[in-house]
Amino acid sequence: MGLSVDMIVCRLLKNSIWLGVVLLLSCEKPKETPETLPFYNSATFDAEWITEDQPNYKAIHTIAPFSFTDQSGQIITNDSLTGKIYVANFFYSICPSICPKMMRNLKTLQDTFRLDNRIKLVSFSVMPWADSVGRLKQYGIENNINSKQWHLLTGNKDKIYTLGRQSFFAEKTLGIQKNNTDFLHTESMLLIDKKARIRGVYNATQKVDIERITEDISVLLKER
Repeated sequence: MGLSVDMIVCRLLKNSIWLGVVLLLSCEKPKETPETLPFYNSATFDAEWITEDQPNYKAIHTIAPFSFTDQSGQIITNDSLTGKIYVANFFYSICPSICPKMMRNLKTLQDTFRLDNRIKLVSFSVMPWADSVGRLKQYGIENNINSKQWHLLTGNKDKIYTLGRQSFFAEKTLGIQKNNTDFLHTESMLLIDKKARIRGVYNATQKVDIERITEDISVLLKER
């Protein structure tokens, strides 16, 4: 028995509805993969995206233990910064060249994250024999540095230089080849995550890199 006109129309409508559903499903925007930052495991700063299920995850480079004194006379160690995201750089208070520009740019970061206790700034003096606690305290006052958020560190020169070159890779591959009699001078700033791993390297004298690190900090804040 043939189909009536009403039945034919009904089937066409049903087919049209199903076709519409299929088209809508196929046009749905795919779920975006959460943005992540790479890890940096050597002074070459080759970016590596490593997930927790990969065998080399546990071998990711971490900043070596340290203990130095800040401008308030407080001892700051790597344990003090566990669970914090921090930006590290190297400077000295009487530097006439790149340091003033670096510190002005880092002040922008301080102001951006002034209400977020999860973010710290850590500046290591490469001239600790001149940058006493008292000198760093005065420097902090002159530059409107909040000592609770931004630590200016001084201590043993050899330990600072070794940490800077071998752990932070502050002068990249060039620094690995130097010894502690060579003056450490760099415009690099490093982004360190909650587990003391390097997640970014930037030029602290460049405002565009201040913008970039600000965005990257926001990405790290979403990591567990």
